[in-house]
Amino acid sequence: MKIKVLIADDEEEFIETLAQRLELRDLSITTVFSGESAIAMAEKIDFDVIILDVLMPEITGIDALKEIKKFKPLTPVILLTGEATVENAIKGMKMGAFDFLMKPADTDLLLEKITQANALKQEHDERIRQAEIENILKTRGW
Repeated sequence: MKIKVLIADDEEEFIETLAQRLELRDLSITTVFSGESAIAMAEKIDFDVIILDVLMPEITGIDALKEIKKFKPLTPVILLTGEATVENAIKGMKMGAFDFLMKPADTDLLLEKITQANALKQEHDERIRQAEIENILKTRGW
């Protein structure tokens, strides 16, 4: 099953090129061009990994991260940042981002981070399923 990734960045040419490169590596990519759109899309679809550009107009990647973590706390978020926003990326890590990469991100390194983030999410999901099964078994006296 393909890893479902949401990428949010206001630089359309950059995001389209990145999306094509990741799709060639057998990922399912959805792109949006604003923090607001990233939040709305993350509410509708259960993505395996979300990638946010730190600097976007209106709602920044940091603000989008904060909102997304309220309703999808276990979905890993990778931040993309330019040199001038490393402090913001570190702030994002403290707020629960999985990792951050400098732009332009090396596609193979980004793919590696996506794979790691997805593995972590799958592990969390499996633990939750196991806990739910155990709870059902206990409540039914099995």
